[in-house]
Amino acid sequence: MRALARLKYRVAGGFTALLLLFLTLLVAHFAVTERQRVRYEQVTQRVGVARDTNRAVLQYMTDAETGVRGFQTTGETAFLEPYISGRAGAFSALQRLDADPLDDETARLLQLERRAAEDWLYGYAIPIVNAGVADADRTRALRGKDLFDRLRTANADVFAAVESYERSAGAAARARSQWAALFFAGLATLVVLAGFGLALLHQRHVLVPLEHIRLTLRRLADGDLSARAVPSGPGELRAVAGTLNDLAAETERLRSAEQARAARSELRQAVSHELQESLEPSGAGLRIAELIGTTLDAASVHSRITVQAGRPVEVDWPAGAGPLDRSVVDQARSCAPGGSLRPAGLPGALVVPLSGDAGCPPGLICVVRPDRPEWPEEDRRLLIGLAREIDHAAHQERLRLRQARLINELRVLDEQKNVFVATVTHELRTPLTSILGYGEMLAEDEEHGRGLTPAQARGVAAILRNAHRLEATVSDLLLLDRSVERGGASAPVDLARLVGEVHAALEVSARAKGLDCTLATEPAWVRGDAVQLERALRSLLDNAVKFTAPGGRLDCRLDCTAERAMVTVTDTGIGIPADDVPGLFTPFHRAANAMDQAVQGNGLGLAIVRTIVSDHGGTVTARSELGRGSTFTMTLPLIPTLAAPTRSGPG
Repeated sequence: MRALARLKYRVAGGFTALLLLFLTLLVAHFAVTERQRVRYEQVTQRVGVARDTNRAVLQYMTDAETGVRGFQTTGETAFLEPYISGRAGAFSALQRLDADPLDDETARLLQLERRAAEDWLYGYAIPIVNAGVADADRTRALRGKDLFDRLRTANADVFAAVESYERSAGAAARARSQWAALFFAGLATLVVLAGFGLALLHQRHVLVPLEHIRLTLRRLADGDLSARAVPSGPGELRAVAGTLNDLAAETERLRSAEQARAARSELRQAVSHELQESLEPSGAGLRIAELIGTTLDAASVHSRITVQAGRPVEVDWPAGAGPLDRSVVDQARSCAPGGSLRPAGLPGALVVPLSGDAGCPPGLICVVRPDRPEWPEEDRRLLIGLAREIDHAAHQERLRLRQARLINELRVLDEQKNVFVATVTHELRTPLTSILGYGEMLAEDEEHGRGLTPAQARGVAAILRNAHRLEATVSDLLLLDRSVERGGASAPVDLARLVGEVHAALEVSARAKGLDCTLATEPAWVRGDAVQLERALRSLLDNAVKFTAPGGRLDCRLDCTAERAMVTVTDTGIGIPADDVPGLFTPFHRAANAMDQAVQGNGLGLAIVRTIVSDHGGTVTARSELGRGSTFTMTLPLIPTLAAPTRSGPG
């Protein structure tokens, strides 16, 4: 009896120890798991806030940079609105990042990002804005781009630091989870072994409740989060069942929260897709309102936005929802874009304002949930983020519409220019023909000695000379006018022979000016109009002779690659200012130093060269250094050689 009593007490003590160990295991596992989960969620939330805020810094600064560049180019003060809001938003976001840096490296990179933003602001944006007028200074624009590129780099470094911190935090969390799992696995093994020993004595009293708990755990593991354990057996097992039920309830709550987050993420993607794919604003607005209302379980969604001046888009979802009260619209205008407000007189409503610009007033998005008047921070941030994407898409659409309108206006101006050139040249040719005819008759009278005084003879010569110059200008204008068909039939042209003939024709005037001329060619055949190609070559060589001082040098080369022929004309003339090089091939453009030195010309020669070369499928480029000379390169596509190779030496 005493042995049985000792066994009874020993079994009871072991059973008690087993229950205590089992309860300790569950509670510790729950506590450790909960602590790790809370800690990981805190880290994830901080990382998400840091990532979104850092992305917002770049977006705000991009908006500010776009505004400053628009103001610099046009001088329109309307472009300063995104600059002012972007600057304020960026530094506000930087302040939030500085207040809670993830680690020392992130804090250091945030200081570099702030310094880059201040460098761009004080080194580029503020001087442009304070100037108050459009500024075409290319150097300042390039400096502004360089400073903004540094800001982009600093922002990317912060983003990389946030990603690195997230990876390291995740790795640490996984390591802790693994060690905890191993530890609790070991404890669970001890409990199971003790349980087998005690099960021999307490099978019915202990194992049946444990089997029920096991089946409940299996159902939970299989995804049935509604499974609950029915408390039975000793008080300790009842406590275990209650803890298990609490754990299942918490797991179900977390799963529901995760599903809600997934739904919000899908909403973002759906809205983004709708904004990118839709071409009709009102239809897209209705579909987006339906997506927002369905995901956020809203009673109604209202939006007001203007994409095109004078044509506001007003959406009220669902179809039976009444219009938005005017007082709500007035209240929304008091809130800056990027924020939110709870309007008075509309319970359960959250309003997020949208920005506007010239001709397009600010808009808003209003979501009404009367049965859920409290707005969690996560839902509020979601709605603000969606509003930001919608606002950006509307801004891009406004820019596209304005660009299309400008392109149409430029096309009309180009057509008017072509009509003007055609009309002017036609109206000039008729009287010019009469002037040349009568002038030549007077010149013939002078040749036959029919009584012109010397002054009259000089006048007739001046009339003919200037009339021929005007006739050449009219011909140049006709060549530039693309409404007039140019050139003759396309045929193989011996480019080497053509270059040699043009060089020989101008060599006399070049040597009379004391220029040292050289010519080097290779066999080259191209397809085109020999007359027009000769005109282009003559224009390049004539310019080289005209702009080179006596004693200078003029080199002409014809080289070939596998598919292209390149004619290079190099002189040691007056050169071209760097600011004038980009516009050399524009009609009526003349270099400043050529006009200062009163060199004759109408500014059409190089434009005609470009037109002729382009019509032949080639290109023409220029390099020049002021005071040291210029190099013009004309490139044309080759055709198979049709003649024996020839080469010319120095001329």
